This record gives sequence, structure tokens and C-alpha cells, in this order.
Amino acid sequence: MIITITGTPGSGKTTIGTALAKRLGYEFFSAGMFRREAAKKRGMTIEEYNILGEKDPSTDREVDEYQKELGEKKDNIIIDGKTAFHFVSHSIKIFITASEDVRAERIFNDPNPKRNQKKPKDVEEQKKLNLERIDIDNVRYKKYYNIDYSDETQYDFILDTTNESNIEKNVDRIIEFLNSKKHF
Repeated sequence: MIITITGTPGSGKTTIGTALAKRLGYEFFSAGMFRREAAKKRGMTIEEYNILGEKDPSTDREVDEYQKELGEKKDNIIIDGKTAFHFVSHSIKIFITASEDVRAERIFNDPNPKRNQKKPKDVEEQKKLNLERIDIDNVRYKKYYNIDYSDETQYDFILDTTNESNIEKNVDRIIEFLNSKKHF
């Protein structure tokens, strides 16, 4: 079984995806981590790299080919990526979201930031950065693939983590969904 996890910044998709992979004994792959490493190699922040992507499709094509190849060559994996649902269409597609305020708070207060991004002065500025990031991503994905990753009708399961920050409880909710659809 292949599970793709898409979602909004700060919703918990990477953290939940990692915990779900551990629980299921699956391999975990993150397109975001792949992109952040590519940005870092170019001496750029993720924001700068995403803006470059509006003009240079290679910044997306590389990670998209990576996701597509994973979906073709591997099984029992979880791929965290905003376009993973599109490039691994035979996957079980999960969308993770949370309110804007909760997402901004999580990223701003993350004690172990994984992102090579601008450090905002407060939660309100983080919220603004999150919205800018979503807009930039949407422009690229619409331009290159004619998709809107935030259209929740494309997913098999929507997980809202606004009122539940306990990772294991969120993983339980996904497992319950998988069991209810007899994916095991």
C-alpha cells in the first residue's frame, strides 16, 4: 500500500506521516525535505527556491519525478508532498489541515525548525508567510500541472488537526480510516 499525504504548512503532515510510517513499518519520504535540501545546495531559503520555481519548472520537475518513481518502484511507503497525490494517483490520498492560527503558531514555536526559511518576528508574520507560501505553490502547480492541491475533493481522507495536536491520536484516526475502508 502507498499512502500520500498532502496538506497545509504547519498542519502536521510530516510529523504525522513519520509517525504513521513507523507504526505501519513503512518507509517515509518527504518531498518538502527534498526541496529544502535542493534550496540549501543553491544557498537559498525555501521561499526563494519556491519563487524561482515560478520561472524555472526544473525546481518542481525534479521532486515530482522523484515522487513518481517512488510510486512506481516501491510499496509500503508513505510520501509527504503537496503534489504526491497527483503523481502517485494509485495511492491512498490523505489531506491534513488545521486553522491558519494553529498552523502559524506551530511553525513559529517549533523548537526544532526543519525549514531553511525566514524567521518571522511573531505569529502574525508567520501566518502571512504561510499564506504567501500557499499562494506561490498554487501558482506553480496550476501553471505546470493544472491542479489545486487544496481542493479537498481529490482526497480519500481529510484530517483536521486544529483541535488535536497529539500525534499518536491523529495516527489512530488515520488507521481507523484505513481499517474502515479495508485497506489492511
